[in-house]
Amino acid sequence: MKGLGTIVNVLAVIVGSGIGIIIKNGMKQRFQDILMQACGIATIFIGAGGALCGLLSVTPSGQLETHNTMLLIFSMVLGGLIGEFFNIEQKMEQMGITLKGLIGSGNSSDSRFVDGFVTSSLVICVGAMAIVGSIQDGLTGDYTMLFSKAILDFIIVMVFASTFGIGVAFSALPLGIYQGLITLFASLIASFFDDALIKNLSCIGSVLIFCVGINIAFDNKIKVGNLLPAIIIPVIYSFF
Repeated sequence: MKGLGTIVNVLAVIVGSGIGIIIKNGMKQRFQDILMQACGIATIFIGAGGALCGLLSVTPSGQLETHNTMLLIFSMVLGGLIGEFFNIEQKMEQMGITLKGLIGSGNSSDSRFVDGFVTSSLVICVGAMAIVGSIQDGLTGDYTMLFSKAILDFIIVMVFASTFGIGVAFSALPLGIYQGLITLFASLIASFFDDALIKNLSCIGSVLIFCVGINIAFDNKIKVGNLLPAIIIPVIYSFF
């Protein structure tokens, strides 16, 4: 059944968030703080690992070579300019505030809900697994990769929800729309996604995940939402 991978992934996010919220209710603040730091550091290394795979390679002589440096620079700079022009992060935050108001979750000015929604959405939506898995699901009905991603997302959102709360659960909405649309139109876009493009997308996506990890662990406000258009630059680059 095509689309099953995304359905399972969305359900995994909802269930994982629910478990995290239950854990949060009986957890002291100091434990929530250490979980936040641990999750941030883990996210940093996940992002760094993926980025380095796309930027470095080992030559037959054992030397390190760098690749895609200019692509990384242009992707981040141009993507940042586009994102800042449209102010994507503010729109994501506004969406979180709107959702918070709809469910009546306390004071709508409380940033905890919004932070949980935005942070979780960025982590589980950005990455090659979401793109490649959705294409495979849409073309052949092979949902293996999205099932693996669902397990990873389950653990990630459980930790996030234990710290941020119910806002994390609503990241299932952009996840379902994002992966669902890729699955739906996979037959139209699949011809553009060769191995080189997927590797480039994974590299840029991993850099964005690294930035998310910095925000989580060190509370430094990098506008990752406004950097999201960076991920479309490799697609344009592939045509040249």
